Amino acid sequence: MFHPRRTLRALLPPLVAGLALTALPAPAATAASTLTNGGFEDGGSGAATPNGWSEYGDTGASFSEPGGRSGGHRLSHWSSSAYKVETYQYLSGLANGNYRLTAWVRSGGGQNAAHLALKNCGGAEQRTDLPVSAGGWIRIVVPVRVTNNQCTVSVTSDANAGNWINVDDLTLAPGTSGLSVKGADISSLLKSEARGGVYRTASGTAGDPVAILRSAGMNYARLKVWVNPADGYNDKARVLAMAKRVKARGMKLLVDFHYSDSWADPGKQTKPAAWAGHGYGQLKKDVYDHTYDVLSALKAQGTTADMVQIGNEINGGMLWNEGSTDNWPQLAGLLNSGYDAAKAVSPSTVAALHLAEGGDLDGTRWWFDNAVSHGVRFDAIGLSYYGYWHGTLHDFQTTLDDAAARYRKPVFVAETAYPFRLDSEDAHENIIDRAEELVPGYPASTAGQTRWMNDVASIVEAVPDGRGLGVFSWEATWTARTGNGWDPADPSSGNGWENQALFGYDDRALPATAWFRHR
Repeated sequence: MFHPRRTLRALLPPLVAGLALTALPAPAATAASTLTNGGFEDGGSGAATPNGWSEYGDTGASFSEPGGRSGGHRLSHWSSSAYKVETYQYLSGLANGNYRLTAWVRSGGGQNAAHLALKNCGGAEQRTDLPVSAGGWIRIVVPVRVTNNQCTVSVTSDANAGNWINVDDLTLAPGTSGLSVKGADISSLLKSEARGGVYRTASGTAGDPVAILRSAGMNYARLKVWVNPADGYNDKARVLAMAKRVKARGMKLLVDFHYSDSWADPGKQTKPAAWAGHGYGQLKKDVYDHTYDVLSALKAQGTTADMVQIGNEINGGMLWNEGSTDNWPQLAGLLNSGYDAAKAVSPSTVAALHLAEGGDLDGTRWWFDNAVSHGVRFDAIGLSYYGYWHGTLHDFQTTLDDAAARYRKPVFVAETAYPFRLDSEDAHENIIDRAEELVPGYPASTAGQTRWMNDVASIVEAVPDGRGLGVFSWEATWTARTGNGWDPADPSSGNGWENQALFGYDDRALPATAWFRHR
């Protein structure tokens, strides 16, 4: 469907707020009801204005060139001097309803802003920032509700000299997107408070950190449970107490079973001391009884778990050695024992399996292929993804998308985080404390931390077929407090994570809490 002409009123909406522009762009001859030249192939190499598109601002910085994700060409924004430019396309004659813009993007980073937007669609403008990815292409989405039969698709850069983006293969189709899980692991909170931890709003008012995070938009809390921890924290009783606070604020609850007395991760899956001498048959019963005990107690007090993890970062299995991946039939039996216990308490509780190494496609496939072939039952897949350890954002998206499609299960990020500074508040060395450890394009600053959380969320949001559930920020409340360190058996141990929490060294909620308001 074509519109014979564009009025000034139709031209004005594509203006980008803040751009100092002296002239309106040349009007497009027609406006289509479908996106034209979304792959930037029409017009070929070096087109100053790609066919079907209009440009605005420093138009010399917007052009098509060779090197498409598919096909021969892509849209690029670049200039040797600072620039502000918008490449846009006005669509009219749209049927009202929900739409989703999908695009493949790359960016060298460093811009003041670089985003895709859908605007003038009848409601609030919707934007998605371009993640920093100088190598592999990343798919992002922007949803919008059209209520006035028209919409403008926009690619915008507010950039410094030499900054660049590539965009290709844009499509606009009916659909929606968003995240149902915008969560944080707050397992350290009770012990922090007991050791004098204070939490403040961004403006400095002391308050309940659960309420502060909830008011920022957090809707899901993750709590780990250990069997008999040395310090008594993260045991059944403490999880029950925290669950009451979480549910009282209207949030959902994920219970993360480690099946250990202390940290379980790919490097260690130590049996609880009480189970140390048990063989496989008894361990199956231990897993069932412990899982059922914790979850039934939560249900009895009116705080039923909405999701559970049967194990934590179990790349190598759990309850070593009986539950090692060297013995898949036994590992499968242990995992199914936990699954069965969770479902016996609450059939609606989502039972997830959780691996680390969120950018490891081959390793994730190997693990879940084995799980499926051995009859392991699960409802969802959780991955830890830390960009300084687990591969690029492109690797992460590739792995996440593959897991969702290959196993036809919803996927989520069980853990991610990023530093807002590198120095330590306590005497303990931080896990990430050197610039060379950082992800390129994401500085150790409040802005870098905020961008990281939002960009990870955008990648989960873009998982096809609506299978991206959401993200948990790991240990958002683990601020530096004497006595609340890494080792539950050592009261003097320090915290190597306070520079990745969502509360700063002044105890105030950080700007990155804004990620909870991701769609």
